[in-house]
Amino acid sequence: MTQTLKIVSRVFHRGRWAPELGASLGYREYDSARRSLADIPGPSTPSFLAELFCKGGLSRLHELQPGSREGAEARSSQAQSTPLVWAQVKLKVLAQVSKCPLRLLPQVQGAARFGPVWLASFGTVRTVYVAAPALVEELLRQEGPQPERCSFSPWTEHRRRCQRACGLLTAEGEEWQRLRSLLAPLLLRPQAAARYTGTLDHVVRDLVRRLRGQRGRGTGPPALVRDVAGEFYKFGLEGECPDRAGRASGRPAGASRGSDGAPSRPGIAAVLLGSRLGCLEAQVPPDTETFIRAVGSVFVSTLLTMAMPQWLRHLVPGPWGRLCRDWDQMFAFAQRHVERREAEAAMRNRGQPEEDLESGAHLTHFLFREELPAQSILGNVTELLLAGVDTVSNTLSWALYELSRHPEVQTALYSEITAALGPGSSAHPSATVLSQLPLLKAVVKEVLRLYPVVPGNSRVPDKDIHVGDYIIPKNTLVTLCHYATSRDPAQFPEPNSFRPARWLGEGPTPHPFASLPFGFGKRSCMGRRLAELELQMALAQILTHFEVQPEPGAAPIRPMTRTVLVPERSINLQFLDR
Repeated sequence: MTQTLKIVSRVFHRGRWAPELGASLGYREYDSARRSLADIPGPSTPSFLAELFCKGGLSRLHELQPGSREGAEARSSQAQSTPLVWAQVKLKVLAQVSKCPLRLLPQVQGAARFGPVWLASFGTVRTVYVAAPALVEELLRQEGPQPERCSFSPWTEHRRRCQRACGLLTAEGEEWQRLRSLLAPLLLRPQAAARYTGTLDHVVRDLVRRLRGQRGRGTGPPALVRDVAGEFYKFGLEGECPDRAGRASGRPAGASRGSDGAPSRPGIAAVLLGSRLGCLEAQVPPDTETFIRAVGSVFVSTLLTMAMPQWLRHLVPGPWGRLCRDWDQMFAFAQRHVERREAEAAMRNRGQPEEDLESGAHLTHFLFREELPAQSILGNVTELLLAGVDTVSNTLSWALYELSRHPEVQTALYSEITAALGPGSSAHPSATVLSQLPLLKAVVKEVLRLYPVVPGNSRVPDKDIHVGDYIIPKNTLVTLCHYATSRDPAQFPEPNSFRPARWLGEGPTPHPFASLPFGFGKRSCMGRRLAELELQMALAQILTHFEVQPEPGAAPIRPMTRTVLVPERSINLQFLDR
């Protein structure tokens, strides 16, 4: 997540053009020698700063990535660096421009100028940008046992200054390896997420009720819900801290604290904290509201902080102060919940067998059982609360937005879901059933291709590596441009179109590294399976209850960068009862 920010803080070296335009796209004679960083093309500092600060570039960082428009040809060992090849490339790129919003032009211009590998610097820090699937794979296949991301992060600096422990997002090296090894069995195994299906089902039911209650507020059609991303943000946060409801509570299915006035009763602990935060209640608790605001604010304050030289913080202290305030509020919120869980653990009868994973023990309970230091538990809980929200909320918002604009896909998906449940069934699909619905899985994959939560990631290799024509020295920051590769027309015909069928065998098979919404290898997203389960459960239940239609007369909504990729304005949708 944090690595998207490096696109801001590692810009841009003196402009220079590759000796051959074809070479800048990755075409080369394969008997030529490997080249060094000095040979990599890149933009000039003045032009990029003008784009960044004078033309709204901070909100369009995903578009400023260099697109790999001809990745297939670049991979071919027969490709030649000729003017004819370059002309063909340019024609195909321009053909795509005619189908794309004008906001994508900066990315297309970067592709035409520099190709899939380019260099930029800000001060003494240099960054190599890679935007071709084959080159991304080549780099990731050379990773060591403890892949390192860029450690130049204001989040890490906040931990150091405030004497806070790093969690899984900010830790590096052996500390990161230890934390990942502890959490992997709970989150990454195929059956891990399925253990939380029952609890998540209660949260999803609450979401459906809340959507029904939010309809018709303000102006517009009676079925209109405004700012669905805000509602799904609360769902994503609540879903990371599910209720201890269900089998042990004895309450009716779907009844949770706030829906019937009854408090949560002791029982099965769940995903992270084992307690509901009240995000989906009519009146959200004040401390939860504060946490929600801090989560949204920290991405903006981080982006601004990364765009500023450190010496400028003394003259313009606002962004850094805001970032520290945001993290302090999140840590304080998490600490209250962790201390409650710690008190519960201390009160347990030590002669009583510990709840195991099969009974759904929440992650905080597991970390206490592993005798992890309290500060480390707090750091991990705080960061995981933050990390779990965006994938679910943003992706669910974009999914329903696209389905509302493609009713034929929505109808087919509704038919798939209802067929799996059986005629007239009011039951909700299990994780096993959801995993067997090909169109549902394809819709999620297509949404994550178009709108990757993290449009760029980074690596700092611990040894010299080969990427295409170039030798990248160890300790060089390398940014992987996922937004560009996932919209590469050589990989995805009509790349800006919502076409879930492309994942069902319709059209050519893309390069496996063209779309990596959850990353790859040891640094891949720890919460992938849980996020996919939440998305599938939410989409299935929402579409079972509602037909989703766009806001009448609303213009198309494009993504923008706020550290993560978010809608440029509120998404308003109609939820009509089926």
